[in-house]
Amino acid sequence: MAENIDLVIRFHPVGGDDVSVLCTDFADPGEALEAVTRALGDRRGLVLAHAREDREAREHGMVINLANVVSVRVSRTDHERAGPYL
Repeated sequence: MAENIDLVIRFHPVGGDDVSVLCTDFADPGEALEAVTRALGDRRGLVLAHAREDREAREHGMVINLANVVSVRVSRTDHERAGPYL
């Protein structure tokens, strides 16, 4: 099994500000996008067990409601133009 890496997942909601989460739940960006796709297809929230928002020191579990999310970007760096889109 591959070791999980730090990934930045940026959620773009219909209205409001983007939300960026740093998480270590996935081995690569493709695995993260697959999890987002499954959550969207099943009409459920995206569950992250090891996530930090706004560079918090501690990891927390999070459930992201994807109902009003327009797009999701996953990257290894916190850069606005990096990473694949869903």
